Amino acid sequence: MSARAVARLELKRLVVRPFAWTLAAVGLAWLAWQFLLLLDGFLKAQARLAAQPDAPGYTDLVAVPLLAAAAQVLLLVAPLLTMHALAGERRARTLPLLLACGQSPRAIVLGKYLGALPWLAGILLLAAAMPLALAPATHLDWGKFAAALLGVALMTAALAAIGVACSTFASHPALAAAAAFALTLALWAIDAGARAQGLDNGAINYLAMATHVQPLLRGLVGSVDLIYFALVVALALALATRRLAAERTRG
Repeated sequence: MSARAVARLELKRLVVRPFAWTLAAVGLAWLAWQFLLLLDGFLKAQARLAAQPDAPGYTDLVAVPLLAAAAQVLLLVAPLLTMHALAGERRARTLPLLLACGQSPRAIVLGKYLGALPWLAGILLLAAAMPLALAPATHLDWGKFAAALLGVALMTAALAAIGVACSTFASHPALAAAAAFALTLALWAIDAGARAQGLDNGAINYLAMATHVQPLLRGLVGSVDLIYFALVVALALALATRRLAAERTRG
């Protein structure tokens, strides 16, 4: 069984799992409501904005804020979607069978990760389709929108990796979800705590996920932000692989 086969199996499990559909439906319904509220506020403010030079437009007032709202939804959805990745296998006592299939722990972890990504990406793409539906009738800043979408996509990839890692260490899916929630919230809020203590450009600020998402939401794509998310994904999957390899060695 290769990583591709594990990913395909994981994705099939999500497709037939009502919980995954419920998460997607609730998240997208809330995002649709937010889109209507943002659009209504933009339409009401058009007359006032037209009289201002360099006033924010559809991209700044509707499209990017909706992607920021999608990031908040994915902060909640990703831990719940990935909590069954390996903790569910452990609880169902099928993990020994998975470890005995002859595939390396690295391929198993990577397969679980790649199996969850399409579902999360689907939620993000459907959220992005809402402001895009009005693009022909508005002046959408494609560069800023693409940068914001890239930022939320990279954040989603990091959240999925953290969720799979927590599921690898946890004995129960609920514990995996709680650990992923706590870790992601800590990574998101650590920058606010550092700034409250007067630290604006230190190592702690670099560790905060918000520090690297916010520039992308503003349309600024920097290599330091891309490297950060790549490091988070690599570190989370490496820790998960090491934990699974140790469990396989113990038998």
